[in-house]
Amino acid sequence: MTEIKKKNRSPQIITVLVLGFIVFLAWSAYQAGGLGSKVTDADYYSKGLKYNSTMVEKRAAEVLGWNLETELEGHTVKFHLVDQQGGNIDRAIGTLYLAIPGMDKNYHLPLQEVTSGYYQVTLDDSTKGAIQARLELERDGARLNRHLLLNL
Repeated sequence: MTEIKKKNRSPQIITVLVLGFIVFLAWSAYQAGGLGSKVTDADYYSKGLKYNSTMVEKRAAEVLGWNLETELEGHTVKFHLVDQQGGNIDRAIGTLYLAIPGMDKNYHLPLQEVTSGYYQVTLDDSTKGAIQARLELERDGARLNRHLLLNL
């Protein structure tokens, strides 16, 4: 009688699995060593966490009927905040957050109330180019947020 020998393929399968693992490991190291995506906004994570509260504040401001007009005169940014009836909203606390290209951190500048409902901030004369900004105005728990692009 002839005896049929079965081939043991276990060493070949293990070799293929080990080689596959080594290739995947090398690819992972290559991907990790790359630059990846560059983050343009250093506060992107905290802004994501604040999304729900920002939406609630936005709805509160919409319910109040706040309207904001923005004007840029030279390096002075002016804001006019009015309510639903067109009356000026005074005593609001405002901050302008700037993300200046080439700078490693964001700057925040407090707004000054010039007259009732009129707020302004003056930027440094050396500030030039397209600057992303975020305006935050708050009064009695209602908050208004706006994203701006300033071209100086």
